[in-house]
Amino acid sequence: MAEHKADVAIIMGSQSDWATMRHAAELLEVLEIPHKALIVSAHRTPDRLYEFAKGARASGYKVIIAGAGGAAHLPGMTAAMTSLPVFGVPVESKALSGQDSLLSIVQMPAGIPVGTLAIGKAGAANAALLAAAVLALNDKALAERLDGWRAGQTARVAVEPVDQP
Repeated sequence: MAEHKADVAIIMGSQSDWATMRHAAELLEVLEIPHKALIVSAHRTPDRLYEFAKGARASGYKVIIAGAGGAAHLPGMTAAMTSLPVFGVPVESKALSGQDSLLSIVQMPAGIPVGTLAIGKAGAANAALLAAAVLALNDKALAERLDGWRAGQTARVAVEPVDQP
């Protein structure tokens, strides 16, 4: 993206999570939404997490997409330190196929909301679409781009099946 203050932060616990979280970034690019991706580990870089979450609003972010695998504390810990919307993406893990991540992210106590998405690529893409929908509430041009993207998705669905070679 061109040098512009990012509206959406995409954070993840490690470099390996980028294989999943890049799908959020790619869709934000298509929708022309300024964003920034960062590695912020709840366990390995707790000071970085604290600084990021406490300063997210002052940094100009409006929505946070947080992807994490395994114990998956990143989305919840982020939500505990900011009132910005946090969308959690469970990253598929080798041990339990991401079910551990899903349960960790979705089971937040009352008062610390994390909008939890599907495991993996679909969750990352849908987190970007939810972030776009939130931002589009106050951005008519973005609302039109989002509506256009959704109309294009609908138009690509065939009416009848065809045999594949």
